[in-house]
Formats: sequence, C-alpha cells, structure tokens
Amino acid sequence: MSVPRLSQAEVATLLGEVSGWTLRADGKAITQTFKFADFNQAFGFMARVALFADKHDHHPEWFNVYNRVEMTLTTHDADGLSQRDADMAWAIASYL
Repeated sequence: MSVPRLSQAEVATLLGEVSGWTLRADGKAITQTFKFADFNQAFGFMARVALFADKHDHHPEWFNVYNRVEMTLTTHDADGLSQRDADMAWAIASYL
C-alpha cells in the first residue's frame, strides 16, 4: 500500500514547527538525538513513544545508550516522510 509522501514545503513547515528535528542528507527521514538525566528517564520516554507507535502502527528507528536516544522517522511505504512521521514527531514533542 502506497502512502503519500510529504512535499518539500510540508517537510519545511514540519521542521519549522517541531523543535530539534533535522532532515537526513537524503531528504527521506528526520532525525533527532534526545538526552535525559539518566537511563530511567530515557527508557520511560521510549516506553511512552512505543505505546503511541504501536497504537498508530508506525514505529521509529531508534538506538539507546544510557541517557541518550537517537531516533529516525521515515515511512518506508512512502519512500520518505509522510503524515505518519509528522504525527509521530508531534506526539514525541508532547512527551518531552
């Protein structure tokens, strides 16, 4: 199933409105590194994001070491960014 890809203007708007995200060099994903006080806070953040992701069937690519969480959002079915990624970025911003 094909998912509509965000336009360049929509991606620019998203990046201007949701703090901290960076467009990956290939333009097909956004990335951000989150730093927390300790592992418990980082893991709690990941748990909250995981619940949202599972409910919306759209899961981030992420990596965690101690208090740092590196996250990438992309939609493989769109071969780039979609509204799903925008919704995920907004949800993540609400968990910070």
